Amino acid sequence: MPKMKTNSGAKKRFVLTGSGKIKRKHAFLRHILTKKGTKQKRNLSHSGLVHPHDERQVHNLLVK
Repeated sequence: MPKMKTNSGAKKRFVLTGSGKIKRKHAFLRHILTKKGTKQKRNLSHSGLVHPHDERQVHNLLVK
């Protein structure tokens, strides 16, 4: 049986932490930045965690 491949899109977007959580980046920070405030852009620049409800689905994409 062939190897299961990791989803290519998911491996570019998510990172598994040492404790098993999944890190992600925020959306809305690529373009049209002039109308967004400095505070909003600063808060979007920090990484976040995948919501617990979605963790299993993302984990299945990463670990195959």
